[in-house]
Amino acid sequence: MGGFFGITSKTDCMMDVFFGVDYHSHLGTRRGGMAAYDRQIGLQRVIHNIENSPFRTKFEHVLEEMSGTAAIGCISDTDPQPLLIRSRLGTYAISIIGAINNANALINQYLVCSGGHFDAMTGGKINSTELVAALISQKDSYVDGILFAQQVIEGTANILLLTDEGKLIAARDRLGRIPVQIGKNDEGYCVSFEQFAYTKLGYEHVCELGPGEIAELTPDGMKQLSPPGQEMRMCAFLWSYYGYPTSTYEGVNVEAMRYRNGAAIAQRDMAMGRSMDIDYVGGVPDSGTPHAIGYANCTGRPFARAFIKYTPTWSRSFTPAKQSDRNKIAKMKQIPVHELIQGKNLLFVDDSIVRGTQLKETVDFLYENGAKSVHMRSACPPIMYSCKYLNFSRSTSDMDLISRRVIVELEGEEGLKHIDEYADGDTERGKAMRKMICDKFKFASLGFQTLDGVINAIGLEPCKLCTYCWNGKE
Repeated sequence: MGGFFGITSKTDCMMDVFFGVDYHSHLGTRRGGMAAYDRQIGLQRVIHNIENSPFRTKFEHVLEEMSGTAAIGCISDTDPQPLLIRSRLGTYAISIIGAINNANALINQYLVCSGGHFDAMTGGKINSTELVAALISQKDSYVDGILFAQQVIEGTANILLLTDEGKLIAARDRLGRIPVQIGKNDEGYCVSFEQFAYTKLGYEHVCELGPGEIAELTPDGMKQLSPPGQEMRMCAFLWSYYGYPTSTYEGVNVEAMRYRNGAAIAQRDMAMGRSMDIDYVGGVPDSGTPHAIGYANCTGRPFARAFIKYTPTWSRSFTPAKQSDRNKIAKMKQIPVHELIQGKNLLFVDDSIVRGTQLKETVDFLYENGAKSVHMRSACPPIMYSCKYLNFSRSTSDMDLISRRVIVELEGEEGLKHIDEYADGDTERGKAMRKMICDKFKFASLGFQTLDGVINAIGLEPCKLCTYCWNGKE
């Protein structure tokens, strides 16, 4: 994933952009970057690797290195950005968020038609941000170029430009899978993935761009350059997992949604007489915790934190790339509260069950510390398809997913023809998949939220949500 933030102002805005970008650290772990426009200097740019230390540490001296009345910055889980581009449209800085599935085809088409070239990275890979810039530069204006890029990209691309005049041009993805939000204060305007990033800085919320909408921001105002489309496929996983608790998307707050979602899971459990003999309800921290609070509030069972994550030296900001290292660090971070585990029947709610590797480590850890039983609830349906729109999951193949692997174990490739049945916990196939996962992980019981339950907890029309990872529907 990733997130961007930008300001165009009548006064120097570097401090606010620094903090605004830092507020997006929950969305990426690989690269951080900032670009600024100064009337005397022009455009400047700094990019740092943030895999081993957080954005704030790497950019703490940025105010000594850069100045400007307009600036953009990003946290990226993919390629280094923002990039500075000099083209026939002008010189500008550009940052994108999303995933381009047909990148190779677009690169080859560009090379054949233009006779140009790209700056290749290790292994010949092309920076996706440079590719988007090349697509934009094929047209006669920024707006036509962005519309062209959005049309030919298969995947998702939110785009933020900083021009050599200090203007910001922001474009939301054609289907609005992720947000672009606008704020303002007396000195100018800002654009952000996260609304709270600018409200904390004293900006008031103006609007959220619609799907495919393009806007130009200057210190004096906002101008719509292209209107929004009618079709939207907002990522439903924003609310279930990677949205920050204080975030609000399309008018729906993340934390409040998770409370509703946890309560809905509890109501279904109570209606079916499941797992009511439990001592404590807890969340698999961090994003599972509010779902668990909703569950506990609904059932009247006490909420408790049976283990605590030790984060002062192992924060999410610098999660290692290797799965084996991530597993070890996840285990190192878990500190038990023995009084809340020893001899207790525990029910945990996790935001999702993807590969299941770290979750198994967690359950083994609980039993090792004396848990009598561990019940597990997933706050979303079984994940059956790797995300191809945002790359929020590190899964490189559908077979990395625990649900898919269990299906194949149960009945081979034939089982993959019946994914809808396996996703439904009321069918025989669905029950068989859940039982096998229970056996593998030593769960006393396992339940997944239903697709309708997640959609109802969000509260938007189903046709406006992307649920591809759960049901494969685009």
